[in-house]
Amino acid sequence: MPANRCPNPSCEYFNRALPNNAKVCPWCSTPVGNVVSPTPQPPSQPPPIQQQPSQPPPIQYQRPPTDQPNYQVPQQAPVDYSTVYQPRVSYPPTPPVYTPPPQRAPVLKLIHSTGREFNLVGEGGYIGRRSQSPGIAPPEIDLTGIPNEGIVSRRHARVDWDWSQNAYMIVDMSTNGIYLNNNSLTPGMQYRLLNGDSVRFGQDNLVNFTVYVV
Repeated sequence: MPANRCPNPSCEYFNRALPNNAKVCPWCSTPVGNVVSPTPQPPSQPPPIQQQPSQPPPIQYQRPPTDQPNYQVPQQAPVDYSTVYQPRVSYPPTPPVYTPPPQRAPVLKLIHSTGREFNLVGEGGYIGRRSQSPGIAPPEIDLTGIPNEGIVSRRHARVDWDWSQNAYMIVDMSTNGIYLNNNSLTPGMQYRLLNGDSVRFGQDNLVNFTVYVV
C-alpha cells in the first residue's frame, strides 16, 4: 500500500511520505492522498531549498575618459613683502585755508523830511506804495502813510547795489518823475546814489528824502 504524501506544492512536506493513518498534512493541514513521485527522495534527505532569483549587481557609473573636469588652479604671482609695508611718514599739519566772509552790500537808508526812516532790506528792491489789491507783494521800501503819498507810484523806482560801481543805482519807473540833487532823471537810466544825496519824488517839492549809505 503506497504511503500518504502531502499534495501541497508550497508545503515543506510536499510529496514526502507521511504516516499511513495521517488524514491531513501535519505541516499545512492539507488533506493527504496517495501521490506518486517520479523520483522519490529518501526520508533522511532534507527538502531542497528553493533558490530565489538572483538580482543583477547594480551598475556603477564610470566617467568616460573625455568627461574629466577641465579646471586649472590659477597661478598667482609671488608677493614681494618688502613693498607691502611702508613706514609712516609724518607730514607737517596743513594750515587752515582762510575763507573770507561773504561780501555784503551796505545798508541804504532814505530819511524823509519828517524824520521817518526807510531802510532797504537786501541788495535791491522797489520804492513805492503798497497796493490795496490782494496778492500783490508790497515794495521793499514802502512809503505808504507819508504825507502826500499820492504822488508816489506803486512802483516808483528801482534801487540795486552795483559791485562794479561800488554804489547803489536808482532807476526812475514812475509817472511823476524823480529828481536827484534837483536834477530830473531819465526814466529807464541808472544813476548812482551817494551818501548825502537828496531825492525828490514829483515836481511839487512835497516828497523829499536824504540818502544815507552805511
